[in-house]
Amino acid sequence: MKISVERGAFLKALSHVQSVVERRNTIPILSNVMIEAAKGQLKLTATDLDIEIVEALPADVLRNGSATAPAHMLYDIVRKLPEGSQVLAELLTAEGGRLQVSAGSVRFELACLPREDFPQMAAGALPHRFRLAADDLKRMIDKTRFAISTEETRFYLNGIYLHAAKEGKSHLLRAAATDGHRLARFEAELPDGAADMPGVIIPRKTVAEVRRLLDDAEGAVDIALSDTKIQFVTDGIELTSKLIDGTFPDYQRVIPSGNDKSLVVDPKEFSQAVDRVSTISADKTRAVKLNLSSDKLTLTVVNPESGTAQEELGVTYSAPAIEIGFNARYLLDITGQIGGKEARFLLADSGSPTLIEDADDPSTLYVLMPMRV
Repeated sequence: MKISVERGAFLKALSHVQSVVERRNTIPILSNVMIEAAKGQLKLTATDLDIEIVEALPADVLRNGSATAPAHMLYDIVRKLPEGSQVLAELLTAEGGRLQVSAGSVRFELACLPREDFPQMAAGALPHRFRLAADDLKRMIDKTRFAISTEETRFYLNGIYLHAAKEGKSHLLRAAATDGHRLARFEAELPDGAADMPGVIIPRKTVAEVRRLLDDAEGAVDIALSDTKIQFVTDGIELTSKLIDGTFPDYQRVIPSGNDKSLVVDPKEFSQAVDRVSTISADKTRAVKLNLSSDKLTLTVVNPESGTAQEELGVTYSAPAIEIGFNARYLLDITGQIGGKEARFLLADSGSPTLIEDADDPSTLYVLMPMRV
């Protein structure tokens, strides 16, 4: 194998594939990226056995062939090569499978592992196919992923639940994530081909990898899935992932419908105030108390060891006075997602879940459980 490829294009492709590769691997071949050259194209493949990412880019193929090389090391080498240079990569078979990478007067030789050992991930049949605009998929991920659980015991919450739903006459594609303390839901118009899709749980790592790819993506993303796998295809990149084998809870049941106390705040002003008063809170609980009375909100944090903090805000509130506590971190996560000028809190009482909405964005909805303070 011998190829010549522009450094910038090679670096961009390597940055996409190497991020799937774990830093520590018990199986040595999983630390490597597969490089295949044929028909004027360079194909890079990396996998952790749960996710596989394949990216193709144009290259000057001087000799067809394939090799595997340490993914993170190759990425670092190409990153440090002079900008605008042509990178020459050649497999030196005579020397027991070493990959020579050079640009101008710089030359590296990397030890390769046998390409026959590199695992291939079979996607299998993916009968459900639809297309989403890259920006819509980006918003769907950004508005929900902060609520993904990191608790490994409840593995079925370690991802985003994507499913088709019907509300009245509307057919919707919904994404939901929850960790049991908070819930984030995003909905969009159901794309063609998604009506019969099964509800699937996309793992946290896959969500992160797809989101990284979307930073460089334009246009549309083709999504194909089955009960066990999902595939995202955009701009010559193909990411295939296993899905979480579990049942996502019926999250619709925790979305309150009878909350009659409405609080309207400026999300930026509110989150800055929460951030300020929570400076004094104990890290573990980070509890902040909200005292609501007519058009006035008082935020209070009490830390027996450090002291107290208090701030008053002018808000829109006309219901009976209420006192309720929340985790400050969760409040900041949710209000950070609200892009409009008004955040609406719909409350029932101090022990019931609170509904939070972006007044300018009906596609998003958040539920937050209160804390005792």
